[in-house]
Amino acid sequence: MPKPCLLLQLRPEHSASDDEYFAILRAAELEREQVVRIRMDQGLPDLDLDDYAAVIVGGGPSNISNADDQKYDYQREFEPKLRVLVTEIVERDLPYLGACYGLGMLAEVLGGKVGTERFSEPPGAQTIELNDAAAEDPLTQGLPRSFRAFVGHKEACQEVPPEAVLLAGSAGCPVQMVRVREHVYATQFHPELDGNGLALRIETYRHAGYFDPDEADYLTELGHKESITVPMEILRRFSARYLGGPALG
Repeated sequence: MPKPCLLLQLRPEHSASDDEYFAILRAAELEREQVVRIRMDQGLPDLDLDDYAAVIVGGGPSNISNADDQKYDYQREFEPKLRVLVTEIVERDLPYLGACYGLGMLAEVLGGKVGTERFSEPPGAQTIELNDAAAEDPLTQGLPRSFRAFVGHKEACQEVPPEAVLLAGSAGCPVQMVRVREHVYATQFHPELDGNGLALRIETYRHAGYFDPDEADYLTELGHKESITVPMEILRRFSARYLGGPALG
């Protein structure tokens, strides 16, 4: 039996965590038995990467750049172990797809600067621009040069991390997608997220400091007007390449 994908989540809110999980399954066109799901807010056990074909790290309310006394208790527990795990992933060039926080952790492991000084984005759609390097990459070649994707983050890479190849950026956040070596990827945007998922996250994190709470309904309305497809195609291609998902179209 093929090795499964390891999905590492950090959303303590059950509804948001479950929605992210099922959204990834849908976008990647994977069955539950192909994914080992671990909610790191409930503990990160010792893991052997030999057991997995690929690793996906999702987003959540945790920020890499926060001081230790500003981090959630569960974050202080899982983050050192996750840092070691991602370091090994990079060293082995094991297939990896990090989204939002997953990009921040990768950037930190590479020695990059992640912070809140610049490039934060409120929940909603942004226009992502692929660059020339993306034209030759298996996950992005042949895709529209410009596409819409949902974002929402307080911190961001302040520059392209060392050793990383920039594949995409946006006007408000220059580092939107990177590749490290041949098989390690990360995005600032959420490749699994659609309008309904965005609406749930807006309500879940209404008072978490991402936006003015009074703007929640307006941001939700804007999200439902978007047609988001290309980010899911990137996730599907990752699945097809590394997890035996449907072949590339």
